[in-house]
Amino acid sequence: MNLPAGLPSSAPGTSRLFIRNMVCPQCVRMVRRKLEEVGLSVQFVTLGAADVLTPPDGELPLAAVRASLEEVGFEVVEDLARQLVEQTKTLVLELVHYTAPADRMHNFSYYLSQRLQRDYHYLSQLFSAHEGLTLEKYIIRQKVERAKELLSYQEATVADVAQQLGYSSAAYLTNQFKQVTGLSPSEFQRLGPGSAGRRSLDDLI
Repeated sequence: MNLPAGLPSSAPGTSRLFIRNMVCPQCVRMVRRKLEEVGLSVQFVTLGAADVLTPPDGELPLAAVRASLEEVGFEVVEDLARQLVEQTKTLVLELVHYTAPADRMHNFSYYLSQRLQRDYHYLSQLFSAHEGLTLEKYIIRQKVERAKELLSYQEATVADVAQQLGYSSAAYLTNQFKQVTGLSPSEFQRLGPGSAGRRSLDDLI
């Protein structure tokens, strides 16, 4: 199986499963538990993928794996193009939601191209074909959702959030935020925590 280059190569004697709908650390724990329930020895789990020891006969119990993961909303991805799309989504999620501001790279096209070893234009076309949404719009949605989370901490200013998310100005963040939510960041913040409704990451994948 050809692997997208965003993940390290799997170790000898292991098999890699690409898994759709993983969006948070809790998902990682849940996937590990579900894989262990079907008798697999789990070596490594991260957003979007898991490595398991290959059984002695070389055959993974894929039907059982699919059924177990589907019980909790996950899906095994076997198509190579689809795997690359899922890797793209995972990298965007990690960068926007789980990377410290000091370590965050804001040039998404360069970051994705480097991590996946693919031309960004190719990644963008593939993403649009599979998702019915441009990669650029997906990135904006994730950044706006992260902005909502940061703004819900009432002490955060719009300028602070814009800087953390790599916007060139608070006005640029405000423009994108309003396009997605219909509210300005300040209006959203004045509504108070939860009033404007943060969307689940599950709804944005």
